[in-house]
Amino acid sequence: MNTKYWTAFSSIEQLDSTFIRRLYNYFGEIEAAYNASEKDLKQIEGLSVRKAEFFIEKRRNLDLNKTFEYVLDKGIKILTFDDENYPYMLRQISDPPVCLYYKGNLSECNLEKTLAFVGSRRASFGGKDSVRKIISDFANTDICIVSGLAAGIDSVSHESALDNNLKTIGVIASGLNYTYPATNKYLYEQIENGGGAVITEYYPTFEPLKFRFPQRNRIVSGLSYGTVIAEAAIRSGALITANLTLEQGRELMCIPGPISSSNMEGVYKLLKDGASMVTSGDDILNTLGWEVKRVVNSADSGKLTELNMDEKRLFDIISVEPKGFDELIAASGMTADELLICLTGMELKGLIEQTAGDRYKKA
Repeated sequence: MNTKYWTAFSSIEQLDSTFIRRLYNYFGEIEAAYNASEKDLKQIEGLSVRKAEFFIEKRRNLDLNKTFEYVLDKGIKILTFDDENYPYMLRQISDPPVCLYYKGNLSECNLEKTLAFVGSRRASFGGKDSVRKIISDFANTDICIVSGLAAGIDSVSHESALDNNLKTIGVIASGLNYTYPATNKYLYEQIENGGGAVITEYYPTFEPLKFRFPQRNRIVSGLSYGTVIAEAAIRSGALITANLTLEQGRELMCIPGPISSSNMEGVYKLLKDGASMVTSGDDILNTLGWEVKRVVNSADSGKLTELNMDEKRLFDIISVEPKGFDELIAASGMTADELLICLTGMELKGLIEQTAGDRYKKA
């Protein structure tokens, strides 16, 4: 089983993913790479002799099966670089992780519509509300929200995803033995128990050390087709993620805010440098060229079978973004009276709701 060799490699803290992938590419298979002799390793042009010797030394004291079984006993799933289910977008970055350890259900996350939200850990109420508002525009769709499970914007992004029936992926900067920050314990559990997946490149015993957080950021942006920066000071982890997003050739978007806030200095720098400004879900969909698919839960599914033909047509017209009465008349071809009857019936069934300004959206 190849997985145990990948796991053994990644359990050695001082070995980075670049070193492991280099051996894998040279030998063509991970088992051969793991069992290579010191002489074989020294034949690889440009490979650090010191690191090769360090690996050989660590390997002598490593029990391959115990290292692998430790992960399984913790209820942790493993996805390796050579697995066909390894996320396509993540594989394209310059330094993809060799292992993804995770809890939850990654297969239920739509990896073809992944969107990252990042920002300050000391986020303002306004910044958090902006994130909540934009993510609510995607309610009940097939978009998957990615973030770093830290305090502030990260936490709000995951919470908003769960509140709006979206799957979410939390990328952490430690092994899964740790919950950081501890205040996010319930959020971890929500994501793991049906909300998506908590993932990491780190073996379960690896601690959340400071240098691992910027390393983690390349995975947040690497999993995603685009990254939205909510709040960021000039020197911040969010700006590191923004730069990684651009290096990876992904779309960079920013939510504007008050110019008096130090948390907005990084955002406005990015906007001046060409990042897209977003104030709604539609702005993001237009930037990424996405059309979203609405996910209908079982309760809604039963209600939909009760709709007549006019109501079904109208339900398909009403998107996540609210639509006005006149827009619905033009799109549906109904008279005002017919439309009013349909809207009233669908509101009573709990499928749509009226918002400010005589506008309607899916509930």
